[in-house]
Amino acid sequence: MTRPVPSPVSATLLSRIALASIIANVGIVVTGGAVRLTASGLGCPTWPRCTDESYTTTPEMGVYGVIEFGNRLLTFVVGLIALATLLAVLLHRPRRPGLLPLGIAVFLGIPAQAVVGGITVLTNLNPWVVGLHFLASMAVIAAAYALWRRTKEPDGPTVPVVPAPLRALARLTTLVSVAVLVIGTWVTGSGPHAGDHGAARNGLDPATISQVHADSVFLLVGLSVALVFAFRAVGATGPARAALVLVAVELGQGLIGFVQYATNLPALLVGAHMLGSCLVLLATLSVQWSTRERRPALPADPGATDVDAGAARVVGDDETGRRPERAAPLTTGRP
Repeated sequence: MTRPVPSPVSATLLSRIALASIIANVGIVVTGGAVRLTASGLGCPTWPRCTDESYTTTPEMGVYGVIEFGNRLLTFVVGLIALATLLAVLLHRPRRPGLLPLGIAVFLGIPAQAVVGGITVLTNLNPWVVGLHFLASMAVIAAAYALWRRTKEPDGPTVPVVPAPLRALARLTTLVSVAVLVIGTWVTGSGPHAGDHGAARNGLDPATISQVHADSVFLLVGLSVALVFAFRAVGATGPARAALVLVAVELGQGLIGFVQYATNLPALLVGAHMLGSCLVLLATLSVQWSTRERRPALPADPGATDVDAGAARVVGDDETGRRPERAAPLTTGRP
């Protein structure tokens, strides 16, 4: 019997590299916020060069140029980590085709996000484009999170672990969470931290749009609390725990938001709020992921009928590797 060729990249290493990609993409959001909060958004006044004559900052540009150019360099670091993740996916054995699209999406998302960042500079920090730049980073983080979670799962079919109405409630919560992020960019575009002292604002009334943002947060928290109790009611302990973490993150983020609004938006708190936005997104995705599980694929059985094959896709294997006699009821979750 031929011995299997050992994988150049272990499953543990693959998962760790994918996790590093999440951390790096969250980090670039925070450093990008530092660029805006220090009014260094036009420290390099053009793109892709830093000046019309140079790709790098010059002494005459001072600290603003250093901050903006430093953030551009960090984009290459994040891109290298994304490339390492993609290579790890390709080198891992046995090959897992389901990971490849996500790895490609994260890798290509980095230059796409950088291009949007360049457009923000070329449009003199147009607040709508700045908001799009932030949301592009959120999309890359979501793809990186999906890749990381998939590295920790088998390659079989997905099976819901909570009833359909609760899965719908989780999807609604995810949509509201995304809406909160979008409205948050409108608040930012109306506020004082434009990224440059001469940059335009979006024209929205800061008090009014901040109230809209707060109302959307109240809705999100209410839905998240409802998920905690609903998951507990059906015995879904894993999803309930994920929803409870989401509520805790939302309350922390909400506290930062209220304090920063009451204290005239100090830069340090605004930066913490940007980090909190990333954590809210990740916690929301965790809840969504917890409503289903992916079970190991069953080996092919030449003697199985079409009915048997269909049942196998629904039921899957239990944790001992034996085929259970019936599917687990959807009213009980597994942590």
